[in-house]
Amino acid sequence: MTGLASFEHLRSRLYLSLGLNALVITAEFIGGFLLDSVGLMSDAGHNLVDQGALFLALYAHILTRQPASETRTFGYHRAGVIAAFLNSFILVLTAAGITLVGLKRLLHPVPVDGGWIMGIAAMSFVANLSIALLLQQGAKDDLNIRSAFWHMLGDAWVSLGVVLSGGAIMLTGWTVLDPLISLLVVIAILHGAWPLFKESLDVLLESTPPTISASQVAATIESMPGVKNVHDLHIWAVEPRLIMLTAHVLVDGDDAALTNTLLRSIHERITSDFGIKHMTVQLETHCSDPADVHCDLTKLTAQHPELEALTHHH
Repeated sequence: MTGLASFEHLRSRLYLSLGLNALVITAEFIGGFLLDSVGLMSDAGHNLVDQGALFLALYAHILTRQPASETRTFGYHRAGVIAAFLNSFILVLTAAGITLVGLKRLLHPVPVDGGWIMGIAAMSFVANLSIALLLQQGAKDDLNIRSAFWHMLGDAWVSLGVVLSGGAIMLTGWTVLDPLISLLVVIAILHGAWPLFKESLDVLLESTPPTISASQVAATIESMPGVKNVHDLHIWAVEPRLIMLTAHVLVDGDDAALTNTLLRSIHERITSDFGIKHMTVQLETHCSDPADVHCDLTKLTAQHPELEALTHHH
């Protein structure tokens, strides 16, 4: 599937997810009103938050296709990361809220009305799980879609917890099962939300991607014939699939043919070894700022003896 076809396919699935979730919200609001159930009305409000999360994911997904402009030279690639950060942050807050309510219910158990509540919760579970499955394929390599996927999957777990605890309480009369199930659901939500929160925050802070060692990249370049050292090295991700690199490379001599060949060799080596395709490498025949701590690679590799050994090996 081409990039455009994949984009259109995922966008149509987001539209379908929004429509399906809208039906759940409507059914829960009507059911809550007719049954005079505050629980159902509040769950409808919770699903309304999900609708906002899905709208955010769709908006970010569409934005990422917008071209770069004079004021947005990187385009809108970060839109998906921001959406993922907000979604995962909301999930963490949701888990905290469920924990507080669960602990309160453990201390002060309340009767749970099984029948209709279980039925509506079962419908909500099927709908949320269906939406999560619609987004599962796109979640594999898109941080934004992955956050929406975990949002909907987390809600499916919440609804399933209500169904299971309601059934168990109807059979045993143990109202304490309701908050206990909710605390297990919190663990499932955090399991999906916390890695997303951390990854999106790392991207927004322009951290070096976790699969890449800046020291190892520097040592690899410095090990190539004709290179004296590497400084002002920066590696970051605009979004997880778009990794950028900039560096100043101090080289021997001022032979234009030699430096052009060396520049091409550096590009090919970094792309093959680390998978970085977008890079800006400035070659220098003398260091413009000798006092710069990054101007001498030995200061960087001294913190990583194994990389220093790699350098000497080459």
